[in-house]
Amino acid sequence: MIPGSEQVKRRNNDRGPGYMASRQGRWPTRMGKWFPGQRVVFRGRDLHRDLHRLSWVELYLYGITGRRFAEDQVRLLNAVWTYTSYPDPRLWNNRVAALGGTARTTGNLAVSAALAASEARIFGRGPDVRVSDFFHRADQRLARGEALADIIAGELRARRSIAGYGRPVTRFDERIHHMMELLAELGCDRRRFVRLAFDVEAELVSRKPHLRMNYGALAAAVGADLGLSTREYYAFVYPAFLAGMWPCYQEALAAPEGSFFPSRCDSIAYRGPEKRDWPGVTGRADASSADHRDVAGKGSHTS
Repeated sequence: MIPGSEQVKRRNNDRGPGYMASRQGRWPTRMGKWFPGQRVVFRGRDLHRDLHRLSWVELYLYGITGRRFAEDQVRLLNAVWTYTSYPDPRLWNNRVAALGGTARTTGNLAVSAALAASEARIFGRGPDVRVSDFFHRADQRLARGEALADIIAGELRARRSIAGYGRPVTRFDERIHHMMELLAELGCDRRRFVRLAFDVEAELVSRKPHLRMNYGALAAAVGADLGLSTREYYAFVYPAFLAGMWPCYQEALAAPEGSFFPSRCDSIAYRGPEKRDWPGVTGRADASSADHRDVAGKGSHTS
């Protein structure tokens, strides 16, 4: 859950029938409007006159935040996406895209499903939100004079872990070195939240050596140093895996249908009902049904 969403929900529940009636067929907006055949307003600016020179990343950020970012800031945020674009079909979300290709669904459906699968609890968007929220809360408490060790201890008592620290496959995250090189080049490697990310790592490693920082924590710190709230960071990082998904889809689409990680029928530990006829079906004497059963093999069951 995105921090703040409960407050929004409660505020919306306070609106009575009169408020809802005032919204019937009408939506007041400050975000934008299309005037057919004339112009498009995008957050108060003319899209084709005021914003036409922005890159897509800049426009995306402006849409999320309503703010313009400097060239170096855009370069840094673009790298957050680039450095985690892995076209490996074994990864959980890329596998969804590849399964779409092997099943011959459309690329839009396959990649949309893969992006939805990226909103997992232990990988992807779930940890992104939690570590960004933790950094903002910890920063506020540090400003009030609390000790980082106490903040971390309280977080571990309440949640048992801190998102962004620890990695199940390997202890070291290969992306961190490259991001730190870019941060140093741009003079951003000693900013407040990046320092906080490493300070948290030092405290956690002193307790459990395997709890080293992973890329999710560093990327969230970069976003926080550039002024992104947790909600804004969540929206920004949403397409971070996208560039790696399309190659997985396209490769599976080019291969024979159904050939992506196939499983033998007898590899499935089936514990459901035994083979049986559908209710109301009295016989299976025709040759085509018999042929079908022969081809399906012993691992196939009629359910």
